[in-house]
Amino acid sequence: MQNVTLIENVAGDAIADWLEERLGAALAADEGSVSVAVPGGSTPFPIMQQLVTRDLPWSRLLVWPGDDRVVPEDHPASNTGKLRALFEPVGAEVVTLSVMEQVPPFALVWLGMGEDGHVASLFPNTDPRADDAQAVRRLTPDPLPPEAPFDRVTLTMPSLLASDEIVFTLGGSVAKRAVFEAALRGEHDLPVARLLRAATQKVTCFA
Repeated sequence: MQNVTLIENVAGDAIADWLEERLGAALAADEGSVSVAVPGGSTPFPIMQQLVTRDLPWSRLLVWPGDDRVVPEDHPASNTGKLRALFEPVGAEVVTLSVMEQVPPFALVWLGMGEDGHVASLFPNTDPRADDAQAVRRLTPDPLPPEAPFDRVTLTMPSLLASDEIVFTLGGSVAKRAVFEAALRGEHDLPVARLLRAATQKVTCFA
């Protein structure tokens, strides 16, 4: 997996700088709208809070949740609701993920990862595959995470892979980094390993 770059000990503002540069380049290269997929969870939102203060043509950005809990958007567990609160005031459009969605290619897919190796809401029990015929799926993690015991709607692996570039943010977790590095070495077949094995684009991981 020569296309993967692992970067250690990077603060949130520096990751926001990196994202600003990547988004700026994608927006400069295309006169129309640009689609990006972003994660939920506790790690990325502080980075997003810094990112939205940057001077970008936000009105041309379509922000897709990589996944969401199947709850109303005003529910505290809704990724989409939190994304709207952050990105819509600066002019970006936030997409509501549904199983009928036509998913575009992404300029950038930003992912988190769980200690069980899940990406988006592609948990180990869901047997995600790079040749999935669907772009979006509704599914049930098993076991249900106690902090968010809800069904999920998620981009599938082909949708995540239909991107110019992929970036992971692991939030400095030693356990997550160990799972990620084991995936790079081919030591397990968890969802993150399947994604990395199928990825042909550049992948950056802020560990």
